[in-house]
Amino acid sequence: MSRWGKRGMVVVSGIVCAVTLALTDAVPPAAATPGDIAEPGQALAWSSCDDWVDASRVPTAQCAALSVPVDWTDAANPQAAQVQLAVMRVPASGKRLGTIISNPGGPGVSAIDVMSRFAPKLAKTEIGRQFDLVAFDPRGVGLSTPEVRCETDAQLDEDRADPQVDFSPAGVAHIEDTERQHAQKCLDRVGAPFLAGMSTENTARDMDAVRAALGEEKLNFFGYSYGTRLGTAYAEQFPDRVRAMMLDGVVDQFTDPLADEIVSAAGFQQAFDAYASDCASQPDCPLGVDPAQSVVRFRELVDPLADEPARTADPRGLSYQDAMTGVDAALYDSEDWPRLTDGLTALARGHDADDLLELADEYSERDEEGHYANLEDAFDAVHCADDLYPNDPAVWAENDRAVRRAAPYKSYGEFTGFAPRPLCVFWPVQPTVAPHPVTSPGPGKVVVVSTTGDPATPYQVGVDVAAQLGAPLITFNGDQHTVAFSGNRCIDKPLEALFIDLTQPPADLHC
Repeated sequence: MSRWGKRGMVVVSGIVCAVTLALTDAVPPAAATPGDIAEPGQALAWSSCDDWVDASRVPTAQCAALSVPVDWTDAANPQAAQVQLAVMRVPASGKRLGTIISNPGGPGVSAIDVMSRFAPKLAKTEIGRQFDLVAFDPRGVGLSTPEVRCETDAQLDEDRADPQVDFSPAGVAHIEDTERQHAQKCLDRVGAPFLAGMSTENTARDMDAVRAALGEEKLNFFGYSYGTRLGTAYAEQFPDRVRAMMLDGVVDQFTDPLADEIVSAAGFQQAFDAYASDCASQPDCPLGVDPAQSVVRFRELVDPLADEPARTADPRGLSYQDAMTGVDAALYDSEDWPRLTDGLTALARGHDADDLLELADEYSERDEEGHYANLEDAFDAVHCADDLYPNDPAVWAENDRAVRRAAPYKSYGEFTGFAPRPLCVFWPVQPTVAPHPVTSPGPGKVVVVSTTGDPATPYQVGVDVAAQLGAPLITFNGDQHTVAFSGNRCIDKPLEALFIDLTQPPADLHC
């Protein structure tokens, strides 16, 4: 699986150096100086957010920086290398009950960027009226410094142009060589100590430092997609500090990366099948009128791109890898299916294929000037710090066979008996925590939300994790990735009751 693989995040529309760790160009807000950067346990020095977000969207927002150790085992050492976490707060608009911290997923998504777009809608609910809404960019991500950034914008464009579909021995060797080179770039630019600190367990410790700096005795938390893994990691380490926690689009940390990839592939195939069935009911569907033939027709459209990109108004053209990324991006939410149809129609008719390229750019967080956020590098760094990837090539070849069976729409060519090992096999630091079941912070604290047609975090995972936690499950019947606080009263009202009154939702609630 290439570095441009699956990733999950909240659907907002539906609602470097070695030990010295030199800082990147990102800085705290204009009013913050090094003396204003709070240490763990100290109060935050709030100031304007103008340098970080569009203040017109969230005019009441306040921003601050919090200093935490790169290595929490060395926290008592005053000379230890530090991370500066970017923190944003949108104060409650009514009688304040407390604070809710949220994480939108990724890993690697800027929680501050998402909150700046999410808060205006949430502010109109009882949650926004009674709670301060807080987001912090996890270590290495977004506005927090140092950031994990391994490649230049031009190098990232070059990566996306490589189809990486040749699974002959020579092709596999090429793909693995690019992964080794990328891992070395990350080591050279970021350094092993910082990469070793990028685990979710460390970010959970960071979140507890944010809680303490906010002056809150207990944590209230919204976790979406990967944010659910952060939530369960926090609950495992600090169970007595959890007041209320919502987990939507659950990631199962008990599965190993191979099993997780197969489950995810099956989830995306389910989403593709739902899209193809919907498309077939419409005139001029680019996949035809027979959903049973949709995969065959889809492969006919995208396979030629491995040899020659499709024409776009953008001089890059549409590569095979970008086409697949654009398709997966649209499958996250049925609201984007019309854009997917437009993109596939352009391929079928030989027109400029900019629709799919735009979807791929949005997913990869590439702006109109060609600059990337560090989403992909942070995504890699967290997963490689969290999960142990087996080294045996035969294991990955068999995994390729299983993924092809689970998701034929993703499968280029035939099974060869060879497959590239992913980036994390070549990563310079290894994880220290093995997969294990999640543990409950106690009864009445957690509610799980899971969507039947979620491609990125399949419904059954939410069912299983809710059972592990002994937590009530809210089921949403829909085709999208995450749904909480996007305007569905059947889901939002019970969640409001959890955070405001600590009232559990009705058993086996379906919405």
